[in-house]
Amino acid sequence: CQLSCPVVFGENGADNLQPVVCFRQRSAAAVQKKAPPEAEHQQKSQVGAEQRFKGGLADSSAQSARLHTATHLLHAALRRVLGDEVAQKGSNITPERLRFDFSFGRKVTKDELAQVEKMVNEAIQAKVPVVCEEMTVPEAKEKGAIGLFESKYGEKVRTYKMGDYSFEICGGPHAQNTGDLGTFKIQKEESSSAGVRRIKAVLIPDQK
Repeated sequence: CQLSCPVVFGENGADNLQPVVCFRQRSAAAVQKKAPPEAEHQQKSQVGAEQRFKGGLADSSAQSARLHTATHLLHAALRRVLGDEVAQKGSNITPERLRFDFSFGRKVTKDELAQVEKMVNEAIQAKVPVVCEEMTVPEAKEKGAIGLFESKYGEKVRTYKMGDYSFEICGGPHAQNTGDLGTFKIQKEESSSAGVRRIKAVLIPDQK
């Protein structure tokens, strides 16, 4: 059984739309013509949970999708450089830039930011595909996906994996391949609130 995930964008943006396909096991509930009330409630809960993981996108443009994909890589790189205390606290993405808030108790140094930026660009240069897969929350946790597991999810969640660089629960949309993103550049790191830092970054298109 296959499920179409949110539309993802290739290198040419809207001229190259291709939906990523999510894979899931076929269950008895999937073949029922009409779901029972409990299943309908679970479905609504899943939709609500996925809404919280759409990454704060201002729109569904190709560039916003690329910046959303870069946000996943940024999150993973921050955790590698600063440690597992880093967790997403919020994000806001427009076609011009990304803004990412994360838990951390001090200012991030210039050297640490340089390491993070380098890691993100290494993932982009690796040109790995963005793979969407639908699974249960226990399966996602067992496989190492990052997510706010204290939140209420439905029976199934969507995960997005980018090679060994990033693996998160999310609602999309994303780029097809990390190689579509361009060059990642951190513009600013600052305090957002007590115990929360904020990074603003952009993607610079590759020269053809």
